[in-house]
Amino acid sequence: MPVDAAQLRSALAGRLPAVDPAWRAAVEAVPRELFFDGAFYRARQGRRGTEWEPVVQALIGDDEWLALVYEDSTWVTQIDGADADWNAGVVTTGDATSSSTLPSLVVRTLEAAAIQDGDRVLEIGTGTGYSTALLSHRLGEKHVTSVEVDRALAARAAAHLAAAGYVPRLIVDDGLDWRDEETEFDRLVATCSVRSIPTAWLWQVRAGGTIAVTLSGWMMASGLLRLTVGEDGGAQGGFTGEPVSYMLARPHGRPPRPTFFRHEGEIRAGRVNPVLLDDRAAHLVAQLAAPSAELLGSGDEVTLLDVATGSLAWTEAAASGDGWSVHQHGPLRLWDQVETALAGWQKAGSPPLSAFGVTVTPDMEQSVWMGDPDGPSWQLPA
Repeated sequence: MPVDAAQLRSALAGRLPAVDPAWRAAVEAVPRELFFDGAFYRARQGRRGTEWEPVVQALIGDDEWLALVYEDSTWVTQIDGADADWNAGVVTTGDATSSSTLPSLVVRTLEAAAIQDGDRVLEIGTGTGYSTALLSHRLGEKHVTSVEVDRALAARAAAHLAAAGYVPRLIVDDGLDWRDEETEFDRLVATCSVRSIPTAWLWQVRAGGTIAVTLSGWMMASGLLRLTVGEDGGAQGGFTGEPVSYMLARPHGRPPRPTFFRHEGEIRAGRVNPVLLDDRAAHLVAQLAAPSAELLGSGDEVTLLDVATGSLAWTEAAASGDGWSVHQHGPLRLWDQVETALAGWQKAGSPPLSAFGVTVTPDMEQSVWMGDPDGPSWQLPA
């Protein structure tokens, strides 16, 4: 028997975690296969690191194609901002710049925004248009505005949505800066992550409205955040604690990695175990302590590379097998910064990510706090 897309949609909806039945109904109704143009990239490990293998419907057949489409998986649709020649079937390398995010994560993000029937929703990042379609199904297309910075992606998303029967308001612009002077939205949902909250978003959302966004950075620590906009124009809220990851918004992406060598630098014994960075909350704390650094490696041996100054820190297990040593080179002592922050986190009882939150003041000073708004805090990058 040929694979039935409607049955696959129903099965996918049934596998979602406990969610509002309205979102489950949207997943069951929206045909995800219409949002791929018959192809996507699948990651694999190759000699050059991560490689992207084209998966093309015409080559693998409809049944296998639909089975993959209705996995709860993220499928990449663009590399390095370039259109793909799917027919060439060429494996490529580079950075993923657009994808169809796994449906369960999309739904968790929509739920984090506390969307209710009748709400006017602003979506930042149309992408393939799939999440826009879920919003349109739930709320009605007249209540949905979606902004996409990439003109080619926006054109394809519009075609996908029309094919699925939805015509929401679509804007081609930088969603981090775009403003509608005539509309105040009840909810804002970002399908990209940011290093700090764009000022324009607070202007766009009414007092009491919510912003659901993933806060991330160049160490790739991330957390799903729900902010409530205050009467004073500021905002405050907490992390949900869920394991989420979206691509950084293009203006917030890290600059090209500088060439580096592991200089011996200053060497000392480590005081905080680098393995702590495997914990999601500790990873976030490290990123907050060294916001312009990238994290490479894992376990006992990690490298911090500051992309702004070229400063370097790296750890290695001690030859004796007892403890580890830290090497630091350059104008910043990166591991000192991270170690101090991690020691403070441990002293507070190593709280989980859900114990952290964000405050944005009316004059746009932004900080992440631990425990409560008056607790230890770190400023977000401007």
